[in-house]
Amino acid sequence: MSEPSQQTVTEFLASVASDAPTPGGGTAAAVAGAMGAALAEMVVALTLAREKYASAHAAVRPIGEAARAARTQFLVLAQEDAESYEDVVTARRLPKTTDSEKAGRDEAIGVANRRAAEVPMRTAQLAVKLLGQLPELVEVGNPNAASDAGSAALLLEAAAEGALLNVSINLSGVADATFVSRMQRETADLQENAQRLRSHVIETVRKRF
Repeated sequence: MSEPSQQTVTEFLASVASDAPTPGGGTAAAVAGAMGAALAEMVVALTLAREKYASAHAAVRPIGEAARAARTQFLVLAQEDAESYEDVVTARRLPKTTDSEKAGRDEAIGVANRRAAEVPMRTAQLAVKLLGQLPELVEVGNPNAASDAGSAALLLEAAAEGALLNVSINLSGVADATFVSRMQRETADLQENAQRLRSHVIETVRKRF
């Protein structure tokens, strides 16, 4: 599979729409996160480009830097997500004729599922972290780009929620109960924070119209 960052939008959408198991929801979630980060960057750029918002420049500049770094990392995670699930598919195709083969296959599936849960968890963590910086961007940034900041929030929440769904489905193939419990707790916390932050951002955006 070609890396999402190297594909045109049309090519990427076609690859998602195909009957191949990857790229799937986890990769799409990471790409949504990259789009949200890019929109946040745009709002920062439109703020920095206007002298009338000079008083906000110091506040928004680090947000723009964080968004730029996140956009790059989201695209890395998009590729890692596809690769991690391909490992799951490969593990499931291992032979299972003998007891030894069955044990080896089970172990390989568990390892692959663990990584396939860890990668989207990192996507969700990154999305929520950046989402947490958007309230200030909406408050002090260029008001003409408020709707873009709101769209960024919606995309970042979608990235988090979509990634967490992939965390949950892959945890079902992990036998380590301690690991599963920890990931489930973090999933609940991230989901709550994503929804709360998105709601706050959208409410603030609508007040700026």
